[in-house]
Formats: sequence, structure tokens, C-alpha cells
Amino acid sequence: MKEYIATFYSHYGAVSFKRNCEKRGFAATLMPVPRNLSSSCGTCVRFTAEKEPLPEINEELEQIVEVMKDGYKKVFQTDGM
Repeated sequence: MKEYIATFYSHYGAVSFKRNCEKRGFAATLMPVPRNLSSSCGTCVRFTAEKEPLPEINEELEQIVEVMKDGYKKVFQTDGM
């Protein structure tokens, strides 16, 4: 399993994404955004999946990164709000 972090433009977007992850069978947790990842709202969702996931793409999603041993690898990024 791979671990990912999704960041959002609003807290509502993070909560909605977490619920959507859980409906699709991904283990997901709300948490503060790590300092070295940018975020507009300060809340992110950390989740696990077997392959590159895009559980829900909406206007609230800022980016998805894969958690690596030495940092993060960008998997998805929006064009911005």
C-alpha cells in the first residue's frame, strides 16, 4: 500500500474528500498539513491506496502527493482557484 496526502483550498473540501475516500474503501484521516506542503486551509487528508489514486477531483482539491521516505512526490495538482 502507498500513502498519500491531499491538500485543499477549504476545510469543507477536506472533509468531503475524506468521506468520499471512506465510501470507496480507502483508509483516510484528517490532519494538519505538514509544514513543507502548501495549503490554503491548513487541513489535509492522509490516505492509503494500492495505486495512484484520484478518489475525487473537485474545485476544492489543491494537490495529491505520495509520501516517500525522503519527502513527497507530486501525483496531481490543480491549476489553482
